[in-house]
Parts: sequence; structure tokens; C-alpha cells
Amino acid sequence: MPQQPLAQVPLDATWEWQERGACRDADTALFFHPQNERGLSRVRRDRAAKSVCGRCEVRAQCADYAIRAREPYGVWGGLTEEERERVYVRAALSDYGREKGAGLRAAHDLLPPGAVTG
Repeated sequence: MPQQPLAQVPLDATWEWQERGACRDADTALFFHPQNERGLSRVRRDRAAKSVCGRCEVRAQCADYAIRAREPYGVWGGLTEEERERVYVRAALSDYGREKGAGLRAAHDLLPPGAVTG
């Protein structure tokens, strides 16, 4: 489980992108693991969630928001809790900005090529 503080909404956060998310009609259980889920079950659920994110037009905005807000739970923008934790470990919050796009720059190597287009 990530060790960062609870999510902190960035001051410039906007929400209209969420209306266009591919996840809008998906079961939220796909993106947020049940307590104590481990092993192959978790891998499969994360893969299924990432496949939804992979076809999402707002994936970049979602990943950027989750990193900047230090979202502690779930798959956001195709990044798991553990993948976002790697971003946080690499740089303290003060080392990367909270302006739009800063989260994407911090996670550039964790996102597939072309994911950082919008």
C-alpha cells in the first residue's frame, strides 16, 4: 500500500475530463482492489483496468491528476498504486511541480509511448 498522505487536490484541478473517461461505465471494483487482494488476482484486475485506460481519450489528464494529487488508491490513467509510488519515491513532492503536466513529466517512463499527447 502506498505510504503517501491522502490525496491533495491541486489548486488548478478541473473535472470535465472525467466526463469523457472510458471508465465512466465500468465497475469501480475494477480500478480499486479489495482489501488484502494479492497475487494473480490483483495482477489480472490491474491488467483489466489498464486495458480500459489504454483506450481512454483522457488517460493523460487522469494520470497527471492522480500523480499531482498523490492519489493513494486505485488505477488512474493506466498507473497502479505501485507505479505512482515509484514516481513519488523518485522525487519528493517539492521536487516536481503541481501545475498541469507536472505529473506526466514525472511519470514519463511509466506510460506507454504516445500516452502523453493530451
